[in-house]
Amino acid sequence: MRDIPIKAVIFDLDGTITQPFFDFDAIREEMGLDKNSGPILEAMEKMSPRQRKDIEKILHYHEQKAVTESSLNVGAEQTLSALRKSGIRIGILTRNKRSNALAIAKKHNLQFDAIVDREDGPVKPDAFGVLRICEIFDVRPEETLMVGDYLFDLQCARAAGAGAVLLANHKRADEFAKHADFCIERIDQILEIIKNRSEIRK
Repeated sequence: MRDIPIKAVIFDLDGTITQPFFDFDAIREEMGLDKNSGPILEAMEKMSPRQRKDIEKILHYHEQKAVTESSLNVGAEQTLSALRKSGIRIGILTRNKRSNALAIAKKHNLQFDAIVDREDGPVKPDAFGVLRICEIFDVRPEETLMVGDYLFDLQCARAAGAGAVLLANHKRADEFAKHADFCIERIDQILEIIKNRSEIRK
């Protein structure tokens, strides 16, 4: 797999393209959920319609705030520009909403070739999102890198057969590293991975 040139890169949004914003433990507390209740989206699936509606309001508030106060990770804009110049397709796979991903793109003058959000199908760590973007781009998973800062990003990449790249810029990185094919500390380091893959192929 490491000698196959990369044709597409799929990015997580919060914590990868943008600097980490969400404090999910604090959000769970505000929602009245136990801190050990697991991911919020999965917890919402088990709620009554009324309870879910109240929880969605809190989630929507925090997601909107994350867009308004968002800032890009160092090197994100330059990395996306370099990928575009190289003819490599750029996808976003997020457990957030498409409208928020588009708002991030507009605010920071970014361009994504495809976005798969939580309303399109099963969310990360399911392989669905990676496979869907590969289908849109007409590329194989093994020609694709999935870049993210969390375990779910790596798991969905592995499940789909794509390269799993961990952005190891936080305190839990060592915990997730064993699930990654590559670990990087800055987002622009994926350009070196892609370059090396291309050179091996020559």
